[in-house]
Amino acid sequence: MNQPRDFSLQGAIDLGARQAAAQRRQRAAEQGQAEPGQPGAQPGVIIDATDETFNTDVVVRSRTVPVVLDLWAEWCGPCKQLTPILEKLATESAGAFVLARVDVDANPQISAALQVQSIPMVFAVIDEQLVPGFLGAQPEAQIREWIAQLLQAAEQLGVGSRSGAPDAEQGDDAGQSDDASAGRPGGGSDIYTEAQEAMERGDLDAAAAAFEKALATSPGDPVATMGLGQVGLIRRVESYDQAAARRDADARPDDADAQARAADIDLALGRIDASFDRLLDTIRRTSGDERDKARKHLISLFEIFPPKDQRVNRARAALSSLLF
Repeated sequence: MNQPRDFSLQGAIDLGARQAAAQRRQRAAEQGQAEPGQPGAQPGVIIDATDETFNTDVVVRSRTVPVVLDLWAEWCGPCKQLTPILEKLATESAGAFVLARVDVDANPQISAALQVQSIPMVFAVIDEQLVPGFLGAQPEAQIREWIAQLLQAAEQLGVGSRSGAPDAEQGDDAGQSDDASAGRPGGGSDIYTEAQEAMERGDLDAAAAAFEKALATSPGDPVATMGLGQVGLIRRVESYDQAAARRDADARPDDADAQARAADIDLALGRIDASFDRLLDTIRRTSGDERDKARKHLISLFEIFPPKDQRVNRARAALSSLLF
């Protein structure tokens, strides 16, 4: 087995994909069944990891038990062959490892961090380190052999010594350890978990309150800043008549407010470059108050993304060239 490497989750935020995934989860819940292509998850043994829950569900959990990542998509035929095998082995393991299923279309941050180019793809995470796995559907016997090697490597690293699968409470407790909370605002991962759960159930007021609490304790906290920016974007877009906003933007190219609304819609649908370019073009065409409004709105959109996001860097460079 290849040696593990350090692993961190960075990458794009695709609000359009996340909204689509949330809608699928809501439909599945209303119908009393799992999402298409996904059998019902078994808590603690088989979980569905998302961009929002990845740190707690995968990274933190990997300190005490190996986590196998199954990267799949609803349209992927081979994924439907591989996933049931992984689920069977996870259930048989009785908690020796946890299977975390990741819908790559709905979770672009994970996909970007792992540089996913083809699926199905399998990785593992042991003690916060990424372990290479395999690509494509594989025979059950070969997967069993890989998992056996994985568990052996985990044992050598001192991970997974306790029996049984970690339940949600244990995962949360691990996430609240002194080490995990170092440098985080007051309640550590509690605040982020509270905000994420509120986002998932559509309670934007509760999510905003949690992020604001984090920022009050630690001003400038990047995670809370990004989260609060996302809440603001969702609130704005939900208040728009999107068709009318598009027509307004087309009819009034030099109106910064109209272009800002259209840029919000682009961003919420995952058209990130188009959103940034729209406001950059507005700044290029206008002057005075209109130019300043477009500039301020563009900068506010940057805060929704990680500081080193390449698309933000590109747009910042373009903005600088326009202003100076």
